[in-house]
Amino acid sequence: MKLSPPTKGLLLSLLGFAAFSISDAFSKLLTGRLNPFEVAFSGGVFGLLLVPFVKTRGQSWLNILPIQKPDMWWIRAIATFIATAASVESFMLLSMPEALSLMFLMPFIATILSVVALKEKVSPWGWVAVAIGFLGVLIVLRPGVRPLHFGHACALAAAIASAVNVIAYRVAGTGTTKLGVLGSSLAGPLLGDGLLALPNFTWPDTVADWGNLFGYGFLAALGQLLIMLAATLTPASRVALPQYTQMVWAVLFSYTLFHEPLDKWTIIGVTVVTLSGMLDWFRKHLLILKQRRLARKQARLQPASPTPADAK
Repeated sequence: MKLSPPTKGLLLSLLGFAAFSISDAFSKLLTGRLNPFEVAFSGGVFGLLLVPFVKTRGQSWLNILPIQKPDMWWIRAIATFIATAASVESFMLLSMPEALSLMFLMPFIATILSVVALKEKVSPWGWVAVAIGFLGVLIVLRPGVRPLHFGHACALAAAIASAVNVIAYRVAGTGTTKLGVLGSSLAGPLLGDGLLALPNFTWPDTVADWGNLFGYGFLAALGQLLIMLAATLTPASRVALPQYTQMVWAVLFSYTLFHEPLDKWTIIGVTVVTLSGMLDWFRKHLLILKQRRLARKQARLQPASPTPADAK
């Protein structure tokens, strides 16, 4: 059976987010074994494998450097550096579902930043999704009932940095090439995480550590490539929905691989955060469909251009 391009894109997106989830599990397996900055740095190293796939024929290699909108390029690089380092540290310190529930705040933080920085308008349903998302996080964290620590701060920092990355990309506009976007996302881990890894750098001691480091970096790069390929086959709004399958992977790994069962309130909070994110996705998807229908309707109502024969 031949699959349509949108279906192929959806499947590639599912595989891409699965690769991200397994990559996160590999980073958690390195807890206490390697410096988190060193682990995040390896993601940048393996990310270099993507460059030949992203560069188009006739495109200059210089496009990977901050040539187009250099201010936004560097903001994305710094945001990626913070996001990679903070996410690795949070997965090392927290259970995977707990860390991911905080990182799932990213689209809601991006919504708030879009209002502040881009002066965009958000519908009441959009604010409802934001409020439900934050409520879910409060259920997971239960401040005052259970202690909060550095891992929670790292997960929140990763969400904020990722949201800043999204806003910087939108500010840069459509003129930014994929190679330039990739260059900024590689510069962050290679320069930022690389420099911070140097003072406490250690080579992996065992074959298992090497395997886990390779698994983290390679699968992170593979996931990014699969998402890029998916975006060429199906609209970006459809590519985003499968990201919530990451929570399924996180819960599965938490129980089977790391033996970290979740309590009742954490399960409720994680479910609320995930559903609020899906609600926000459906809201945006319906808005896009409405705009397309309106555009088609306006196109049908426009009078046809007069032909030369009509002019005579």
